[in-house]
Amino acid sequence: MQKSSKPSDRLARIVEDFPKLTITVLGDLIADEFIYGEISRVSREAPVLILRHRERTVVPGGAGNAIYNLADLGVTVLPVGVIGDDEPGRMLLHSFRQKHISVSAIRRIKGRGTVTKTRVLAGATHSSRQQVIRVDREPDVPLDRATVRDLTFQARGYIRASDALLISDYGYGAATPEIFANIRSRASLNGVPVTLDSRYRTLQYSGVTAATPNESELEEVLRTRIGNDNARLMATGKAVMQKMKLQSLLVTRGKDGMVVFSRANKPVNIPIYGTDEVADVTGAGDTVIATFTLAVAAGASPIEAAILSNHAAGIVVGKVGTATTTPAELIRSFNHG
Repeated sequence: MQKSSKPSDRLARIVEDFPKLTITVLGDLIADEFIYGEISRVSREAPVLILRHRERTVVPGGAGNAIYNLADLGVTVLPVGVIGDDEPGRMLLHSFRQKHISVSAIRRIKGRGTVTKTRVLAGATHSSRQQVIRVDREPDVPLDRATVRDLTFQARGYIRASDALLISDYGYGAATPEIFANIRSRASLNGVPVTLDSRYRTLQYSGVTAATPNESELEEVLRTRIGNDNARLMATGKAVMQKMKLQSLLVTRGKDGMVVFSRANKPVNIPIYGTDEVADVTGAGDTVIATFTLAVAAGASPIEAAILSNHAAGIVVGKVGTATTTPAELIRSFNHG
């Protein structure tokens, strides 16, 4: 007698299909810099701790982290974005090349700094390190029109060879509602799903397939407060679905898990995978949209895509720093969930 397949078998098959996919990512590339140190003493000059520097790493953040997640999940990823003509920008390019990620549509702009977020992590010897401060370095001027036109052109070309378009909008100009509108008006998406992670302007994007805001972003776009009010969460999610004409909406809620909205089903609450004792939440949202996009492109339902994203997020928050997961880790999580 043939055994009936388990839900985990279906999820595993979806993950196994990831390497067949190609994803275009239009977004804001960020350098995540981590400076690690040990507490040495208290300064004589001011009541502040002095850290003895031990290590410095720079890894892709923002859209760069979504790109890294896609690459580590085995897909062909085609990034479109900008960097500055500086050390963080060069380090991002080096990181992408090491992963065999195409950099031909990443524009290096002279006189512009790469968006850089520096996190200082401190701890005593043999203890875990905690983030004590973050310093953000951001460009002072918007992208010029020629660069915006070039980003549109590059994205249109890539989409023709892609199974999905992921938009990662952190508000720095490489991914905007205007750029996406130009992509839609000048080239047919031909049914290619478009997923969106926008920090400040989710509702301004027209024509996307799915969005993955966190709860605070959802509150901000609709100027409401959800808190522990489940009825308000459901009403807010449904309102965004209707306003944007989405096929699905995935709302991340930190320790309270996720809720996925779709046209075909009632909203589904998904508790967090793993423990709520996390090592680092940096970049978890990038992992969520990368995994959700891949799953949708592979033919998963919104609920299946959300479950996969939930597992991926649970894995990466258990790692320190901006982290990724792999197909093997994901499949293993289904059997040990």
